[in-house]
Amino acid sequence: MKHENLIKPQSGYVFLMLCLGLLFLGIAAIVTKVIVVGAVCLAAAFFLMSGFIIINPNESSVLVLFGEYKGSAKENGFFWVNPFFTKRKISLRARNFDSHPIKVNDKLGNPIMIGIVLVWRVSETFKAAFEVNDFESFVKIQSESAIRKLAGTYPYDNFDDEQQDISLRSNTNEVHEELVKELSERLSIAGIEVMEARISNLSYAQEIAHAMLQRQQATAIVAARTKIVEGAVGMVELALNALSKKQIIDLDEDKKAAMVSNLMVVLCSGGVSPVINTGTLNQ
Repeated sequence: MKHENLIKPQSGYVFLMLCLGLLFLGIAAIVTKVIVVGAVCLAAAFFLMSGFIIINPNESSVLVLFGEYKGSAKENGFFWVNPFFTKRKISLRARNFDSHPIKVNDKLGNPIMIGIVLVWRVSETFKAAFEVNDFESFVKIQSESAIRKLAGTYPYDNFDDEQQDISLRSNTNEVHEELVKELSERLSIAGIEVMEARISNLSYAQEIAHAMLQRQQATAIVAARTKIVEGAVGMVELALNALSKKQIIDLDEDKKAAMVSNLMVVLCSGGVSPVINTGTLNQ
């Protein structure tokens, strides 16, 4: 397999002066009735003109002579190459590919909608021009394939798979690194450099979105209640220790139990009107 061969074409200004000279000489010869010489000079001038190329910044020109790859010109400026060369312009600028969200199954089989934003550019013009049929379509198709593989590797969330350390929703940095690695491997055949790849859209599919939302809400409520109870236990312990230390009131076991019960009810009531036990546990 061939690789990119960088060449520097000849300056176009030298051949521009040559072409102008031939044009002037050809016109002068025709005027002086030397038709053959004038025709040859004009034909040579127009033939040489077809070899002029302009390469803009972050642009390249792939040069092919009768089916044989001769090299790629990446230096910007005004140049002249063999007029028989076939010249193909390839942009080296960074490009964005914003994929439409597609429906795939995650590791646990849940249908999800996922899309990515890919920043890429051509790094090797020979591969982009000759290793694939259309490198832009190749980027789109391989990106979709990489998305499907990534979604099948990790779960959307680790609610159902607590042993899974990485999930699509929670571990964004690790997932993005894996996505860049996967895309780089797939697109290297086309000479494409992956500059950045990130998930732009991630959600459950419509048919299970409501049920998954209820599960997430329930999990959040349980986690919040757990924190409230832990804080309430600490506050009750602090109150009992302060009362005992300052000897404000002598509490027997029944009164301590009633106080603990009332404090826990008040602290864990969550904004509703709690029912306070004003007696002992035996009343």
